[in-house]
Amino acid sequence: MESFFSAVAKCRVRWLDLPGTGTPLVFVHGLGCASSYEYPRVVADKNFAGRRAILIDLPGYGYSEKPKDFSYTITEQSAVVAELISHLCLKKFFLYGHSMGGSICIEASQRLAECLCALIVSEPNFHPGGGFFSKQICSYTEDNYVARIHTSLVADETGPWAGSLSVAAPWAVWRGADSLITGNNWFEMFAHLKKPKSLIFGESSLPDSDFTKVQTLKITTTVLPDCGHSMSWENPSALSHALDTFCKMHE
Repeated sequence: MESFFSAVAKCRVRWLDLPGTGTPLVFVHGLGCASSYEYPRVVADKNFAGRRAILIDLPGYGYSEKPKDFSYTITEQSAVVAELISHLCLKKFFLYGHSMGGSICIEASQRLAECLCALIVSEPNFHPGGGFFSKQICSYTEDNYVARIHTSLVADETGPWAGSLSVAAPWAVWRGADSLITGNNWFEMFAHLKKPKSLIFGESSLPDSDFTKVQTLKITTTVLPDCGHSMSWENPSALSHALDTFCKMHE
C-alpha cells in the first residue's frame, strides 16, 4: 500500500491505488470498516470495467495508523480525504462513500467541488442521531467501550464486518459513532451540492423516507437487488454496475 503523512490526523494514512482507465473513483468506507478490506471485490468485478480505483483506509481503520489524540469526527475525516486528493494531484475524480463514509464524502465534496466530477453515496447518515450500531456503541462511555465492549462486539459479530472491526481502533470507532450521533445536516448539503450526485440503497433497506425524498428532488437513485446495508459484501456485482454506469454518464 501507499501512504502519506496527514497533517490533519498527524499520522500515516494508507491507500490502494488500483490501476485502470478513465476518471478515478475514490472509495471511502463506513464505521468499523476499511476500504482495503471492503472494496477489492467490487473493483475486481467485470461490471466495474477496469476503472482506476483509489481505496483509502481512514485514520483509525485498516492499515492506516491509529493515533489516540485524533478526534475522528466526520468533519476531520473529510479533511483527510481532501488531503489525499491533494496529495495525488487529481484534477478530476469521482467520490463514493458508504454509510459513515457517505457522510464523510458529503462533507468532503464541499471542499473538493472544483475537481469533483460527481458524488455517489450509499445509505449514508443524512441526519444527526446515528444508526443502530452508533447508538449501541455510544450507549457506553468511551473508556468503557475501549476497555471491554469493543472486543465483545467483534466476538458477537457473525458477518464480514467482524474482520475489519477487529483491526479498527476502538477509540476511532467510538468517536466516529459519537460524531454521527452529534451529526450535521448532511441531507441539505447533499441536496444543494451543485454537482451530479447519486444515492444507492439496497432493496432490503427500503422503504426509507430519505430515499423517497431524494427521488422527489429528481436526484439519481438506484436500488440494488438481493442486498441491504452491507451491499459491497452481499451483492458486489450490482454495486460495481451501479458505480460504473453512473460514472460513465458523467465522465
